[in-house]
Amino acid sequence: MSWEQLAEMRDAGVDIQAHSATHQDLRKAADKSTARKNLNPQEYDEWLNSEVGGSKATLEQKLGIRVNCFAYPFGYYNDVVKEATRKARFEAVFTVYGQTLAYNSPNEALGRYLIEANKPKVFENAIKFGGSSASGGGGATEIPLTSINPQPADGSTANNKPLIKANLGAVGGIDPASVKMRVSGLGVVPAKYDPATKMISYQVTQPLHGDTCAVIVEAMIGERKAEAHWTFTLKQEASKK
Repeated sequence: MSWEQLAEMRDAGVDIQAHSATHQDLRKAADKSTARKNLNPQEYDEWLNSEVGGSKATLEQKLGIRVNCFAYPFGYYNDVVKEATRKARFEAVFTVYGQTLAYNSPNEALGRYLIEANKPKVFENAIKFGGSSASGGGGATEIPLTSINPQPADGSTANNKPLIKANLGAVGGIDPASVKMRVSGLGVVPAKYDPATKMISYQVTQPLHGDTCAVIVEAMIGERKAEAHWTFTLKQEASKK
C-alpha cells in the first residue's frame, strides 16, 4: 500500500494508527525468522523505540495525522514493551485477545479480534461497509514550497508553539472551502484561510512533542487535490517538555 493510498483512506475518514515498523515480536532481542541477530541491551532499546515510537512519528509526519493508538504485533508484549508504548505517548494499546471492552479495561492491553485470511466470516462480521467501491483519481499534485513561502520554513528550527502559515497566492484556481492544514501529532487543525490574501495560518496552542514537526497544506483545484509538505525541527529543550 502506498502513501498516496493511505492518504486517500485518511481523506475518506479511515482512522490510521500504528502497528510497529516491521511487524516483529517486540519482546525478543533476536529473531531467527527475520535474521535479526541478538542485540545487546542498548541496541535492543534503540530498536524497540524505533519500532514503537518510530512508527508513530512516521505516520504523523507522512500523513499529518494524530497517532495515539498502537497494536502489538501478534498481540505479544511484556513490561518492557508496555513501557515503550508509554514513552511514545500512546493512549490505547491493543492485544489480539478477543474480549469485550469495558470502562475498567487496561489501556495498555485492550482486546481486539484477530482477522485471518482463512477465516473470512470473522472479517465479514467485523465490517459492514456500504457505498461505492470505486477508487479515487490518483495521488495529489505537489505544490512547490518555493511558491508558498511556508513558515516555519522547511528544514528550519522553531519553538514548540509556532505560528504556522503559508501563502497560496501563487497557486491558481483554489476552492477556498477546501483549504485545510494538517500538523503531525494533531491531525487537521482549525487553521484560518483568508480568500483575499490567500494566506492560511494556524497558531499552535499546545506544545508540540518530538524532534520534528511535519505540515501538510491541501486544497482542491478543480477536481484534483493539491498538497504542500514541509518539515521543521523543534528546539531541543522544547521537544522534551
